[in-house]
Amino acid sequence: MWEARGSLRLTMQRSQPTGMDVLADVLTSTRIGGTVFARSELPAPWGMLFEPAPRAGLHIVARGSCWLRMRGRNEPVHLAQGDVVLLPHGAGHSLISAPNVQPLPFPKLLARCQVSQGPHGMNMSLEGKGPSTLLLCGAYRFEHDGVHPLLSLLPPLIHLRADSGVMSGPVEAVLRLLVAEYTQPGPGTVTVTARLVDVLFIHIIRGWLEHQPDGSAGWLGAVRDPQVGRALALMHEEPRRDWTVESLAAEVACSRATFARRFRELVGEPPLVYLTRLRMDLAARMLRDSEQPLAAIAERVGYASEFAFNRTFHRVRGVPPGRYREQAREALVASANAGGMVPLPAPASRMVVPPAVAQGVGRARRGLGERGRAARSAPRAE
Repeated sequence: MWEARGSLRLTMQRSQPTGMDVLADVLTSTRIGGTVFARSELPAPWGMLFEPAPRAGLHIVARGSCWLRMRGRNEPVHLAQGDVVLLPHGAGHSLISAPNVQPLPFPKLLARCQVSQGPHGMNMSLEGKGPSTLLLCGAYRFEHDGVHPLLSLLPPLIHLRADSGVMSGPVEAVLRLLVAEYTQPGPGTVTVTARLVDVLFIHIIRGWLEHQPDGSAGWLGAVRDPQVGRALALMHEEPRRDWTVESLAAEVACSRATFARRFRELVGEPPLVYLTRLRMDLAARMLRDSEQPLAAIAERVGYASEFAFNRTFHRVRGVPPGRYREQAREALVASANAGGMVPLPAPASRMVVPPAVAQGVGRARRGLGERGRAARSAPRAE
């Protein structure tokens, strides 16, 4: 199962920023954590119901087969051995051994299982004589106060089938390593598994994106556009730089008007509005993960004035940066006490992704991002 194919080429040249670099950067700045949290050995008949949750769900069919039923979909989806499914929006769903099985809420099924705690999380098994299915289930937790177009543009369900071309390369290799690490843990296995789960997420998105037609997939499609994708990469590579629409257009060899229109059509918002959100995502990450003073963080994301940074962060995130840091520490303590599965609490952001973006349509919300310099005054989205 999952036999790796192909060859690996190594190069010593430093490549230019790419669309996938942008994707990885977005995930790094908005992700709280990713983990495989349950290994389930389930003889038929069985079924478990997952309620909607503020995290992206992941299921890997390591052995056997099952069905996935989602709210809003009439027909269940068959999952074969080696299949992977990602539910980016945390939609409610059920996994069942057959379409006619009535699932139990996950806590009730768990109460009927033999449960043990391994280095990665739970090991759960049911007694029975029916055909057995082995599942690895996990989750990716993201900040829900800073919605990024990346997550809103993904479909409710991404299903990578074991017999598809996507699964014959890196995804297959990562899955093979992940299953091996989970079934035969060794020193450092928790860290290795967490990294593999992160890598798997990126490869799942990449696999889905590669099968979307040109000009589609909204924000994700924008990373493939030669000019807009390059501009996104430049902003992610140097977020502190004093970018303007004119300077970005010049870097990608495009007129200002054409670049601004194209960027807004593909990304769903003006370039400098995007830049502001990028900077606030990076600042939020530093507030959570470091003890740097606010002045240092402000400087690292392109603000000469701590006051201007505080004002912009408060407007975009809904709370001042100091309070945000306090909430992050409180959430960390709560997460540790609850086994690490508590998402970061924060008030709703005033920066709302518009329906046009969520639908992958070129119409964008109105904003002031086309004028002025983002580095010092940070344009306000209306």
